[in-house]
Amino acid sequence: MFSLIKGTQDILDYRLTDGVLQIIQSHLKNYNFSQISTPILESVELFERGLGVATDVVGKEMFIVQSKSDRERICLRPEMTAGTVRAFVQEQGSLVLPWKVFSYGPAFRYERPQKGRLRQFHQVSIESLGTAHVMYDAFFISMLSNLFEEKLHIENFVLHINFLGQPHDRQIFKEHLYAFLVEHDAILCDTCKQRKDSNILRVFDCKNEVCHDLYTRAPKITDHLTPESLLEWQMVQEQLLQLSVTFMHDPYLVRGLDYYNKTVFEFVGLNLGAQNTFCGGGRYDSLAQQLGSKELVPAFGAGIGMERLLLVLENQQEKFATPKPALVCVIPCQIEQNATGILIADHLQSIGVCVDILLDTASLKSKLRKADKLQAKYALVIGQTEQEQNFVMVKNMMTGQDDKVSQADLENYFKNLIR
Repeated sequence: MFSLIKGTQDILDYRLTDGVLQIIQSHLKNYNFSQISTPILESVELFERGLGVATDVVGKEMFIVQSKSDRERICLRPEMTAGTVRAFVQEQGSLVLPWKVFSYGPAFRYERPQKGRLRQFHQVSIESLGTAHVMYDAFFISMLSNLFEEKLHIENFVLHINFLGQPHDRQIFKEHLYAFLVEHDAILCDTCKQRKDSNILRVFDCKNEVCHDLYTRAPKITDHLTPESLLEWQMVQEQLLQLSVTFMHDPYLVRGLDYYNKTVFEFVGLNLGAQNTFCGGGRYDSLAQQLGSKELVPAFGAGIGMERLLLVLENQQEKFATPKPALVCVIPCQIEQNATGILIADHLQSIGVCVDILLDTASLKSKLRKADKLQAKYALVIGQTEQEQNFVMVKNMMTGQDDKVSQADLENYFKNLIR
């Protein structure tokens, strides 16, 4: 017997996932987003350039695919934004801005699996390219807040936001932060000592208790913004308040990828444990140029972690799960009735009825028990008499009532029952 690969899962009941996805898709389409799909396989260099070589995602977590060609360096995508921007850059001449798209699919990271963190996970990636003004940041975040509050009725979450400014803002801030870290170098964990020199903003992602307590006293990037960036930061906050979006300023929120600038945010579930961010994103104005665009393409985006979102909704299965259609189970009593049963099943399926057929050689009583286990609402029984006289017995599996229905009237009979 083969077991699951560590950090993966089987989804044997897809109804909740499907129901939630339908709500998300409908909501995004109301905001003029179109659905696209990009490959799972991408170039390693795409993420080295876009995410940054010093990030954990690129340095430690990518699954590299062994290629037959030594010239190709291929990986399983660790996130979906870079692939979407790559697709945009390739087709840039034929696309109209703003280009507002979303996609859904798996991504892969080599991490230590735990609740809410898998090596194969699924994301809804939402990207808006060609939207330059930071007022749009608030509108985009409001769209997500409306999705979680009004469509999915999530209550136990907090929206964290921060403002990273422009590259020159961050350069000034990094100098202040570096001086602070050098001053406290003796108590830094080994990871933070490494990040101090390689990717300094990532120190704020450290879960070490000593480091975490230290960083509550660290310099804040929003205290080192230029007047222009500070004005934009104030615009974002004011617009969120006007849109009635409740948020908390988290001055140490930086997100884990190098391409972010200006607004960053996370929706955090209060009951999810350590892996508690179920949606996050921000502005990434320079990514398209990093990936080959001849000009700057301002952009804003987010990723929704489906596994974590489903954990938030796990007690609301009946509210959001896609309902099962009423099942009609066709039951030929003997082998001689199988051909008639197949013809009837085929016709009912052609008019939109959900049908299954039991062709095994078990007794009628056994087949009815199986139909009950399949949660059939109706059993359509065909014996020798029914076959010879062109009718069937329709049993209501809930009430036990039997109706004698001619084969010619079956279409109207079931249309009236399941409409």
